[in-house]
Amino acid sequence: MGEVFECEIQARLRDVNLGGHVDNVEAIRVLDEARLQLLRFAPLPALDAERPGLLRSAPDGVTDLVGAQRVDYHAEMRFVPFQPFLVRMWVSHVGGSSFTLASEMRVQTGHAPALVAETTMVLWDPAAGSSWTLSDDVRADMAKYAGAPVRLRERPAP
Repeated sequence: MGEVFECEIQARLRDVNLGGHVDNVEAIRVLDEARLQLLRFAPLPALDAERPGLLRSAPDGVTDLVGAQRVDYHAEMRFVPFQPFLVRMWVSHVGGSSFTLASEMRVQTGHAPALVAETTMVLWDPAAGSSWTLSDDVRADMAKYAGAPVRLRERPAP
């Protein structure tokens, strides 16, 4: 397995729903925030570059869109003041103009993931009005963060 991106996202009191646990919508928000850090802002040690983020080699103007997302929840997440969510991400698949990020979210160090997710991202060129084919440079950067897909629950047979 290649490098893994890890970050902390601060829990907020508003993340809690009426049931007293972190709402599933807020869990997705945490994944989204971590993904934005990884793709656009994180100084990634494996890339050793001045420009941050896994998409550092993509041209200006090319954006990333969520094409699909699957999340499996494994444990209840309760709000604990000043305790951040711990997120780990890596690239589990690279296609022509899309890639998939595998994610794990924990509520405490050393605990099993409270949720796992796979998010397929499509790179989009708004000027062309079409998807943008991943360049060799982007592919090389993603290869440094390549790993196996997370294990998602199988769907029941109909």
